[in-house]
Amino acid sequence: MNTSVTSIALYFQKLGMTAADAASRADLFAKLDEEAPRILEGDPESHRFTPGRIEIFGKHTDYAGGHSLLATVPRGIALAARRRSDGIVRVGDIFDGQTIEIDPSIDTPAHYHGLQRYTSVVAHRFFENFPGCELGANIAIASDLHRASGMSSSSALSVGIALALIDRARLRERDEWHRHLRRIDDLAWYLGSVENGDDFPGLPGSSGVGVRGGSEDQTAIIACKTDHVSLYRFQPVTPLDEQRMPGDWIFVIASCGVQADKADSVKDRYNRASFAARALLAIWNRHSPEKAKSLADALHAGRDACEQLRGWLEPTADGSFTVEDLSRRLDHFVRETARGPQALIAFRDNDQRTLGQLSADSQRDADVLLGNQIPETILLAKLARELGAFGASSFGAGFGGSVWAAVDVANARGFGDEWVRAYAKHLPHIGVQPWFACRPGPAATEVAMS
Repeated sequence: MNTSVTSIALYFQKLGMTAADAASRADLFAKLDEEAPRILEGDPESHRFTPGRIEIFGKHTDYAGGHSLLATVPRGIALAARRRSDGIVRVGDIFDGQTIEIDPSIDTPAHYHGLQRYTSVVAHRFFENFPGCELGANIAIASDLHRASGMSSSSALSVGIALALIDRARLRERDEWHRHLRRIDDLAWYLGSVENGDDFPGLPGSSGVGVRGGSEDQTAIIACKTDHVSLYRFQPVTPLDEQRMPGDWIFVIASCGVQADKADSVKDRYNRASFAARALLAIWNRHSPEKAKSLADALHAGRDACEQLRGWLEPTADGSFTVEDLSRRLDHFVRETARGPQALIAFRDNDQRTLGQLSADSQRDADVLLGNQIPETILLAKLARELGAFGASSFGAGFGGSVWAAVDVANARGFGDEWVRAYAKHLPHIGVQPWFACRPGPAATEVAMS
Protein backbone atom coordinates (compact mmCIF):
# COMPACT_ATOMS: atom_id res chain seq x y z
CA MET A 1 0.00 0.00 0.00
CA ASN A 2 1.57 3.32 -1.04
CA THR A 3 1.86 6.37 1.20
CA SER A 4 -1.23 8.08 -0.20
CA VAL A 5 -3.39 4.98 0.13
CA THR A 6 -2.06 4.36 3.65
CA SER A 7 -2.80 7.94 4.73
CA ILE A 8 -6.36 7.78 3.38
CA ALA A 9 -6.98 4.48 5.18
CA LEU A 10 -5.67 5.97 8.43
CA TYR A 11 -7.82 9.05 7.94
CA PHE A 12 -11.00 6.97 7.71
CA GLN A 13 -9.95 4.85 10.66
CA LYS A 14 -9.63 8.05 12.69
CA LEU A 15 -13.24 8.82 11.69
CA GLY A 16 -14.24 5.53 13.31
CA MET A 17 -14.38 3.14 10.36
CA THR A 18 -13.16 -0.40 10.81
CA ALA A 19 -9.75 -1.16 9.32
CA ALA A 20 -11.38 -3.18 6.52
CA ASP A 21 -13.86 -0.42 5.60
CA ALA A 22 -11.13 2.23 5.77
CA ALA A 23 -8.91 0.16 3.47
CA SER A 24 -11.78 -0.16 0.98
CA ARG A 25 -12.18 3.65 0.97
CA ALA A 26 -8.47 4.01 0.27
CA ASP A 27 -8.72 1.52 -2.59
CA LEU A 28 -11.68 3.43 -4.05
CA PHE A 29 -9.69 6.68 -4.00
CA ALA A 30 -6.70 4.92 -5.54
CA LYS A 31 -8.86 3.78 -8.45
CA LEU A 32 -10.32 7.27 -8.75
CA ASP A 33 -6.92 8.92 -8.91
CA GLU A 34 -5.72 6.53 -11.61
CA GLU A 35 -8.47 7.69 -13.97
CA ALA A 36 -9.30 11.19 -12.71
CA PRO A 37 -6.67 13.22 -14.62
CA ARG A 38 -8.25 12.51 -18.03
CA ILE A 39 -11.60 13.82 -16.71
CA LEU A 40 -10.13 16.67 -14.69
CA GLU A 41 -7.67 17.68 -17.43
CA GLY A 42 -4.98 17.78 -14.78
CA ASP A 43 -4.28 16.62 -11.25
CA PRO A 44 -6.96 16.77 -8.53
CA GLU A 45 -7.06 19.85 -6.32
CA SER A 46 -9.42 18.34 -3.76
CA HIS A 47 -10.97 15.03 -2.71
CA ARG A 48 -14.21 14.24 -0.91
CA PHE A 49 -16.30 11.29 0.16
CA THR A 50 -20.10 11.19 0.43
CA PRO A 51 -21.69 8.07 1.95
CA GLY A 52 -24.92 6.26 1.28
CA ARG A 53 -27.46 5.99 4.06
CA ILE A 54 -29.78 3.56 5.83
CA GLU A 55 -33.31 4.69 6.57
CA ILE A 56 -33.89 2.54 9.66
CA PHE A 57 -37.36 3.98 10.22
CA GLY A 58 -39.15 6.83 8.47
CA LYS A 59 -40.58 5.54 5.21
CA HIS A 60 -42.00 8.57 3.36
CA THR A 61 -42.24 10.72 6.49
CA ASP A 62 -39.64 13.46 5.97
CA TYR A 63 -41.42 15.58 3.35
CA ALA A 64 -44.47 15.69 5.64
CA GLY A 65 -42.48 16.87 8.68
CA GLY A 66 -42.25 13.49 10.41
CA HIS A 67 -39.49 11.57 12.15
CA SER A 68 -36.73 9.43 10.61
CA LEU A 69 -34.12 7.29 12.34
CA LEU A 70 -31.01 7.35 10.16
CA ALA A 71 -27.44 6.15 9.77
CA THR A 72 -24.84 6.24 7.04
CA VAL A 73 -23.03 3.26 5.52
CA PRO A 74 -19.25 3.10 5.02
CA ARG A 75 -19.73 2.92 1.26
CA GLY A 76 -20.37 5.80 -1.06
CA ILE A 77 -18.90 8.10 -3.68
CA ALA A 78 -15.30 9.29 -3.90
CA LEU A 79 -14.89 12.60 -5.76
CA ALA A 80 -11.89 14.48 -7.10
CA ALA A 81 -12.26 18.06 -8.32
CA ARG A 82 -10.31 20.70 -10.21
CA ARG A 83 -11.23 24.28 -11.07
CA ARG A 84 -11.85 25.50 -14.59
CA SER A 85 -12.27 29.09 -15.72
CA ASP A 86 -15.08 28.97 -18.29
CA GLY A 87 -17.99 28.34 -15.92
CA ILE A 88 -18.78 24.87 -17.27
CA VAL A 89 -19.28 21.97 -14.86
CA ARG A 90 -17.94 18.67 -16.14
CA VAL A 91 -18.53 15.38 -14.31
CA GLY A 92 -17.15 12.00 -15.29
CA ASP A 93 -17.78 8.56 -13.79
CA ILE A 94 -14.61 6.47 -13.98
CA PHE A 95 -16.50 3.17 -13.77
CA ASP A 96 -19.23 3.53 -16.39
CA GLY A 97 -17.22 5.87 -18.64
CA GLN A 98 -19.95 8.54 -18.81
CA THR A 99 -18.79 12.16 -18.91
CA ILE A 100 -21.21 15.08 -19.11
CA GLU A 101 -20.86 18.86 -19.30
CA ILE A 102 -23.48 21.41 -18.31
CA ASP A 103 -23.81 25.18 -18.33
CA PRO A 104 -25.07 26.30 -14.88
CA SER A 105 -26.74 29.39 -16.36
CA ILE A 106 -29.22 27.21 -18.29
CA ASP A 107 -32.28 25.81 -16.51
CA THR A 108 -32.30 22.00 -16.50
CA PRO A 109 -33.86 20.70 -19.73
CA ALA A 110 -36.64 18.13 -19.33
CA HIS A 111 -34.76 15.51 -21.34
CA TYR A 112 -31.77 15.43 -18.96
CA HIS A 113 -31.58 12.22 -16.94
CA GLY A 114 -29.27 10.56 -14.45
CA LEU A 115 -25.86 12.13 -13.92
CA GLN A 116 -26.60 14.97 -16.32
CA ARG A 117 -29.85 15.91 -14.58
CA TYR A 118 -28.50 15.77 -11.02
CA THR A 119 -25.47 17.86 -11.95
CA SER A 120 -27.54 20.43 -13.81
CA VAL A 121 -30.12 20.76 -11.01
CA VAL A 122 -27.42 21.45 -8.41
CA ALA A 123 -25.30 23.80 -10.51
CA HIS A 124 -28.24 25.85 -11.83
CA ARG A 125 -29.75 26.28 -8.36
CA PHE A 126 -26.43 27.65 -7.10
CA PHE A 127 -26.20 29.91 -10.14
CA GLU A 128 -29.65 31.33 -9.31
CA ASN A 129 -29.29 31.54 -5.51
CA PHE A 130 -25.72 32.94 -5.46
CA PRO A 131 -25.55 35.37 -8.40
CA GLY A 132 -22.15 35.84 -9.97
CA CYS A 133 -20.54 32.84 -8.29
CA GLU A 134 -17.72 31.03 -10.09
CA LEU A 135 -18.89 27.43 -10.55
CA GLY A 136 -16.60 26.14 -13.29
CA ALA A 137 -15.19 22.77 -12.26
CA ASN A 138 -14.17 19.34 -13.46
CA ILE A 139 -15.25 16.53 -11.15
CA ALA A 140 -14.40 12.83 -11.34
CA ILE A 141 -16.39 10.27 -9.35
CA ALA A 142 -16.06 6.63 -8.32
CA SER A 143 -18.84 4.86 -6.44
CA ASP A 144 -19.28 1.51 -4.74
CA LEU A 145 -22.95 2.13 -3.99
CA HIS A 146 -25.17 0.03 -6.22
CA ARG A 147 -27.38 2.33 -8.28
CA ALA A 148 -31.06 2.59 -7.26
CA SER A 149 -30.51 0.16 -4.38
CA GLY A 150 -32.26 2.20 -1.67
CA MET A 151 -29.06 3.55 -0.09
CA SER A 152 -29.57 6.96 -1.73
CA SER A 153 -26.82 6.77 -4.31
CA SER A 154 -28.51 9.63 -6.20
CA SER A 155 -28.49 11.96 -3.19
CA ALA A 156 -24.91 10.95 -2.36
CA LEU A 157 -24.07 12.05 -5.90
CA SER A 158 -25.92 15.36 -5.73
CA VAL A 159 -24.57 16.16 -2.26
CA GLY A 160 -21.03 15.34 -3.35
CA ILE A 161 -21.30 17.57 -6.41
CA ALA A 162 -22.92 20.30 -4.31
CA LEU A 163 -20.16 20.26 -1.68
CA ALA A 164 -17.48 20.34 -4.38
CA LEU A 165 -19.14 23.34 -6.05
CA ILE A 166 -19.69 25.09 -2.70
CA ASP A 167 -15.95 24.93 -2.12
CA ARG A 168 -15.12 25.87 -5.71
CA ALA A 169 -17.35 28.96 -5.62
CA ARG A 170 -16.46 29.80 -1.99
CA LEU A 171 -20.16 30.03 -1.22
CA ARG A 172 -19.55 29.83 2.52
CA GLU A 173 -18.06 33.32 2.28
CA ARG A 174 -21.19 34.79 0.68
CA ASP A 175 -23.70 37.00 2.51
CA GLU A 176 -26.52 34.72 1.33
CA TRP A 177 -24.86 31.78 3.06
CA HIS A 178 -24.44 33.63 6.36
CA ARG A 179 -28.05 34.83 6.29
CA HIS A 180 -29.73 31.53 5.41
CA LEU A 181 -27.39 28.58 5.99
CA ARG A 182 -25.94 29.15 9.43
CA ARG A 183 -26.16 25.53 10.67
CA ILE A 184 -25.45 22.14 9.13
CA ASP A 185 -29.16 21.36 9.56
CA ASP A 186 -30.01 24.39 7.40
CA LEU A 187 -27.64 23.10 4.73
CA ALA A 188 -29.25 19.65 4.83
CA TRP A 189 -32.71 21.18 4.37
CA TYR A 190 -31.43 23.42 1.59
CA LEU A 191 -29.78 20.55 -0.29
CA GLY A 192 -33.04 18.60 -0.07
CA SER A 193 -34.79 21.63 -1.54
CA VAL A 194 -32.21 21.78 -4.32
CA GLU A 195 -32.99 18.18 -5.26
CA ASN A 196 -36.78 18.51 -5.16
CA GLY A 197 -36.88 22.03 -6.59
CA ASP A 198 -38.78 23.61 -3.68
CA ASP A 199 -38.20 27.08 -2.31
CA PHE A 200 -35.95 27.34 0.74
CA PRO A 201 -36.43 30.32 3.07
CA GLY A 202 -34.57 33.14 1.37
CA LEU A 203 -33.27 30.98 -1.50
CA PRO A 204 -35.94 30.44 -4.20
CA GLY A 205 -36.42 27.09 -5.92
CA SER A 206 -35.79 26.07 -9.51
CA SER A 207 -36.05 22.84 -11.48
CA GLY A 208 -35.58 19.74 -9.35
CA VAL A 209 -34.79 16.18 -10.33
CA GLY A 210 -38.49 15.31 -10.53
CA VAL A 211 -39.32 13.78 -7.16
CA ARG A 212 -41.38 15.48 -4.47
CA GLY A 213 -39.21 14.26 -1.63
CA GLY A 214 -37.79 15.79 1.51
CA SER A 215 -34.35 16.17 3.04
CA GLU A 216 -33.88 12.90 4.93
CA ASP A 217 -31.15 11.63 2.60
CA GLN A 218 -29.15 14.86 2.62
CA THR A 219 -29.43 15.09 6.42
CA ALA A 220 -28.06 11.60 6.93
CA ILE A 221 -25.27 12.11 4.41
CA ILE A 222 -23.89 15.33 5.90
CA ALA A 223 -24.87 15.11 9.58
CA CYS A 224 -24.99 11.53 10.91
CA LYS A 225 -22.20 10.24 13.13
CA THR A 226 -20.00 7.17 13.09
CA ASP A 227 -21.35 4.26 15.15
CA HIS A 228 -24.56 6.17 15.95
CA VAL A 229 -28.16 6.17 14.83
CA SER A 230 -29.68 9.65 14.65
CA LEU A 231 -33.28 10.79 15.08
CA TYR A 232 -34.45 13.82 13.10
CA ARG A 233 -37.65 15.69 12.50
CA PHE A 234 -38.11 17.56 9.23
CA GLN A 235 -39.60 20.69 7.70
CA PRO A 236 -37.34 22.19 9.02
CA VAL A 237 -34.53 19.73 9.70
CA THR A 238 -34.33 19.38 13.48
CA PRO A 239 -31.96 17.01 15.30
CA LEU A 240 -33.75 15.32 18.20
CA ASP A 241 -31.42 12.69 19.65
CA GLU A 242 -28.81 10.07 18.83
CA GLN A 243 -27.66 6.79 20.33
CA ARG A 244 -24.60 4.66 19.86
CA MET A 245 -25.42 1.34 18.22
CA PRO A 246 -24.94 -1.52 20.71
CA GLY A 247 -21.47 -2.95 20.34
CA ASP A 248 -22.66 -6.46 19.50
CA TRP A 249 -25.16 -5.35 16.82
CA ILE A 250 -24.44 -4.93 13.13
CA PHE A 251 -26.45 -4.21 9.99
CA VAL A 252 -26.40 -6.62 7.07
CA ILE A 253 -27.58 -4.97 3.85
CA ALA A 254 -28.75 -6.95 0.82
CA SER A 255 -30.23 -5.82 -2.48
CA CYS A 256 -33.48 -7.35 -3.71
CA GLY A 257 -32.19 -7.18 -7.28
CA VAL A 258 -34.90 -4.79 -8.49
CA GLN A 259 -33.65 -1.27 -9.11
CA ALA A 260 -35.84 1.59 -7.92
CA ASP A 261 -34.64 4.89 -9.33
CA LYS A 262 -36.87 7.45 -7.62
CA ALA A 263 -36.13 10.11 -10.25
CA ASP A 264 -36.87 7.85 -13.21
CA SER A 265 -38.32 4.33 -13.02
CA VAL A 266 -40.45 4.78 -9.89
CA LYS A 267 -40.87 8.55 -9.89
CA ASP A 268 -44.64 8.61 -10.38
CA ARG A 269 -45.30 5.96 -7.75
CA TYR A 270 -42.95 7.70 -5.31
CA ASN A 271 -44.63 11.03 -5.93
CA ARG A 272 -48.09 9.56 -5.39
CA ALA A 273 -47.25 8.99 -1.71
CA SER A 274 -45.93 12.54 -1.47
CA PHE A 275 -48.98 14.03 -3.18
CA ALA A 276 -51.29 12.14 -0.82
CA ALA A 277 -49.54 13.71 2.16
CA ARG A 278 -49.86 17.12 0.52
CA ALA A 279 -53.57 16.48 -0.07
CA LEU A 280 -54.03 15.70 3.63
CA LEU A 281 -52.31 18.96 4.58
CA ALA A 282 -54.46 20.88 2.11
CA ILE A 283 -57.63 19.43 3.65
CA TRP A 284 -56.43 20.42 7.11
CA ASN A 285 -55.67 23.97 6.03
CA ARG A 286 -59.09 24.33 4.34
CA HIS A 287 -60.99 23.31 7.45
CA SER A 288 -58.88 24.26 10.45
CA PRO A 289 -58.53 27.81 11.77
CA GLU A 290 -54.95 26.82 12.74
CA LYS A 291 -53.01 26.63 9.49
CA ALA A 292 -50.06 24.25 9.36
CA LYS A 293 -46.87 24.14 7.31
CA SER A 294 -46.61 20.36 7.34
CA LEU A 295 -48.79 17.35 8.03
CA ALA A 296 -46.84 16.72 11.23
CA ASP A 297 -47.52 20.28 12.40
CA ALA A 298 -51.22 19.78 11.73
CA LEU A 299 -51.31 16.59 13.76
CA HIS A 300 -49.54 18.33 16.65
CA ALA A 301 -52.15 21.10 16.74
CA GLY A 302 -54.15 19.39 19.47
CA ARG A 303 -54.95 16.09 21.15
CA ASP A 304 -57.80 15.37 18.74
CA ALA A 305 -56.13 16.73 15.60
CA CYS A 306 -55.80 13.36 13.89
CA GLU A 307 -59.47 12.50 14.37
CA GLN A 308 -60.48 15.99 13.30
CA LEU A 309 -58.56 15.55 10.07
CA ARG A 310 -60.03 12.09 9.55
CA GLY A 311 -63.51 13.54 9.87
CA TRP A 312 -62.76 16.13 7.18
CA LEU A 313 -61.45 13.66 4.60
CA GLU A 314 -62.96 13.96 1.15
CA PRO A 315 -61.95 12.82 -2.32
CA THR A 316 -59.54 15.16 -4.07
CA ALA A 317 -61.11 17.36 -6.72
CA ASP A 318 -59.01 15.83 -9.50
CA GLY A 319 -60.00 12.30 -8.54
CA SER A 320 -56.45 11.24 -7.67
CA PHE A 321 -57.32 10.09 -4.15
CA THR A 322 -60.41 8.60 -2.55
CA VAL A 323 -61.27 8.96 1.12
CA GLU A 324 -59.97 5.42 1.62
CA ASP A 325 -56.66 6.33 -0.07
CA LEU A 326 -56.20 9.34 2.17
CA SER A 327 -57.19 7.43 5.30
CA ARG A 328 -54.56 4.78 4.60
CA ARG A 329 -51.93 7.45 3.94
CA LEU A 330 -52.81 9.19 7.21
CA ASP A 331 -52.63 5.92 9.14
CA HIS A 332 -49.24 5.13 7.65
CA PHE A 333 -47.78 8.53 8.45
CA VAL A 334 -48.99 8.49 12.06
CA ARG A 335 -47.67 5.00 12.73
CA GLU A 336 -44.36 5.27 10.91
CA THR A 337 -43.39 8.67 12.29
CA ALA A 338 -43.96 7.31 15.82
CA ARG A 339 -41.54 4.41 15.26
CA GLY A 340 -38.35 6.46 15.04
CA PRO A 341 -38.42 7.66 18.67
CA GLN A 342 -39.48 4.20 19.87
CA ALA A 343 -36.66 2.53 17.96
CA LEU A 344 -34.10 4.99 19.32
CA ILE A 345 -34.99 3.78 22.81
CA ALA A 346 -34.56 0.19 21.64
CA PHE A 347 -31.04 1.02 20.46
CA ARG A 348 -30.31 2.73 23.76
CA ASP A 349 -31.57 -0.24 25.79
CA ASN A 350 -30.10 -2.98 23.59
CA ASP A 351 -33.68 -4.17 23.15
CA GLN A 352 -33.73 -6.62 20.26
CA ARG A 353 -37.31 -7.71 20.76
CA THR A 354 -38.76 -4.19 20.49
CA LEU A 355 -36.63 -3.36 17.46
CA GLY A 356 -37.82 -6.57 15.83
CA GLN A 357 -41.49 -5.80 16.42
CA LEU A 358 -41.15 -2.22 15.21
CA SER A 359 -39.38 -3.33 12.03
CA ALA A 360 -41.95 -6.05 11.30
CA ASP A 361 -44.77 -3.53 11.79
CA SER A 362 -43.00 -0.98 9.56
CA GLN A 363 -42.58 -3.57 6.81
CA ARG A 364 -46.22 -4.62 7.00
CA ASP A 365 -47.55 -1.05 6.97
CA ALA A 366 -45.34 -0.13 4.02
CA ASP A 367 -47.04 -2.90 2.08
CA VAL A 368 -50.64 -2.58 3.29
CA LEU A 369 -50.97 1.16 3.92
CA LEU A 370 -48.24 2.92 1.94
CA GLY A 371 -48.27 0.48 -0.97
CA ASN A 372 -44.61 0.89 -1.93
CA GLN A 373 -43.47 -2.73 -1.53
CA ILE A 374 -43.01 -5.45 -4.12
CA PRO A 375 -42.90 -9.24 -3.64
CA GLU A 376 -39.10 -9.21 -3.70
CA THR A 377 -38.65 -6.76 -0.80
CA ILE A 378 -41.36 -8.51 1.21
CA LEU A 379 -39.67 -11.87 0.71
CA LEU A 380 -36.18 -10.58 1.48
CA ALA A 381 -37.29 -9.06 4.80
CA LYS A 382 -39.28 -12.19 5.68
CA LEU A 383 -36.30 -14.47 5.02
CA ALA A 384 -34.06 -12.28 7.17
CA ARG A 385 -36.33 -12.74 10.18
CA GLU A 386 -36.68 -16.48 9.55
CA LEU A 387 -32.91 -16.88 9.41
CA GLY A 388 -32.32 -15.19 12.75
CA ALA A 389 -32.19 -11.43 12.23
CA PHE A 390 -33.81 -9.73 15.22
CA GLY A 391 -34.91 -6.83 13.00
CA ALA A 392 -35.37 -6.38 9.26
CA SER A 393 -37.09 -3.92 6.95
CA SER A 394 -36.83 -2.57 3.43
CA PHE A 395 -35.77 1.04 3.03
CA GLY A 396 -35.51 3.81 0.47
CA ALA A 397 -38.01 5.01 -2.11
CA GLY A 398 -39.73 1.62 -2.28
CA PHE A 399 -40.74 -0.49 -5.29
CA GLY A 400 -37.34 -2.20 -5.13
CA GLY A 401 -34.05 -1.46 -3.44
CA SER A 402 -32.55 -3.11 -0.36
CA VAL A 403 -33.38 -4.51 3.07
CA TRP A 404 -31.48 -3.96 6.32
CA ALA A 405 -31.22 -6.80 8.78
CA ALA A 406 -29.96 -6.32 12.34
CA VAL A 407 -27.98 -9.29 13.65
CA ASP A 408 -25.37 -10.12 16.27
CA VAL A 409 -21.86 -9.24 15.07
CA ALA A 410 -20.64 -12.80 15.55
CA ASN A 411 -23.29 -14.14 13.18
CA ALA A 412 -23.01 -11.58 10.40
CA ARG A 413 -20.94 -13.46 7.81
CA GLY A 414 -22.80 -16.74 8.10
CA PHE A 415 -26.13 -14.93 8.14
CA GLY A 416 -25.37 -12.84 5.05
CA ASP A 417 -24.29 -15.80 2.95
CA GLU A 418 -27.27 -17.90 4.01
CA TRP A 419 -29.69 -15.01 3.48
CA VAL A 420 -28.80 -14.30 -0.14
CA ARG A 421 -28.61 -18.02 -0.97
CA ALA A 422 -32.10 -18.58 0.43
CA TYR A 423 -33.38 -15.59 -1.53
CA ALA A 424 -31.82 -16.91 -4.75
CA LYS A 425 -33.40 -20.31 -4.11
CA HIS A 426 -36.84 -18.69 -4.00
CA LEU A 427 -36.12 -16.39 -6.97
CA PRO A 428 -33.58 -18.14 -9.21
CA HIS A 429 -34.23 -15.68 -12.05
CA ILE A 430 -32.76 -12.92 -9.83
CA GLY A 431 -29.92 -15.02 -8.46
CA VAL A 432 -27.50 -14.38 -5.60
CA GLN A 433 -27.48 -10.70 -4.75
CA PRO A 434 -24.65 -8.62 -3.25
CA TRP A 435 -24.62 -8.03 0.49
CA PHE A 436 -22.36 -6.43 3.05
CA ALA A 437 -22.23 -5.98 6.82
CA CYS A 438 -21.58 -2.62 8.44
CA ARG A 439 -21.94 -0.42 11.45
CA PRO A 440 -22.94 3.24 10.95
CA GLY A 441 -20.22 5.19 9.14
CA PRO A 442 -19.10 8.83 9.12
CA ALA A 443 -20.81 11.71 7.34
CA ALA A 444 -19.57 13.35 4.17
CA THR A 445 -16.02 14.57 4.53
CA GLU A 446 -13.24 16.30 2.69
CA VAL A 447 -10.24 13.99 2.36
CA ALA A 448 -6.89 15.69 2.77
CA MET A 449 -4.49 15.13 -0.13
CA SER A 450 -1.06 13.75 0.71
